Amino acid sequence: MSRKLGIDYGVSRTGIAITDELGITAQGLETINSNGNDKIVLKRLEEILKEYEIDTFVVGNPLNMNGTKSKRSEETESFVHKLKSRFNKVNIIMVDERLTTVEAHRTMNYLNIASKKKKGLVDTIAAVYILENYINKN
Repeated sequence: MSRKLGIDYGVSRTGIAITDELGITAQGLETINSNGNDKIVLKRLEEILKEYEIDTFVVGNPLNMNGTKSKRSEETESFVHKLKSRFNKVNIIMVDERLTTVEAHRTMNYLNIASKKKKGLVDTIAAVYILENYINKN
């Protein structure tokens, strides 16, 4: 069965989550540190596609709280264009990701995760929330 990949895109770090083979649950996979170089993210996504059977990328769209586009939303749309150019056989869906990073921080606080570990985890946890929201609506 095909899996879905959740992506919390960021210029510096991109969180990745993946569904189980049945598409019922989402688990954090990793955070890709790219330091502004999308080629690093695209190369890692290519490696993940070779390892797992992925049919859909679910990309979080960081809209403003009032639903309008933000600067980050425009950066994400540019990244999605690169995804579509490189992975034309994979469905690419953008979903509203408002408050997923806030929820990720709440989760880490609840779990008493040390501050120095949070930076590396927040994007992966946000990607899990993005993917869970998609799963629950479909």
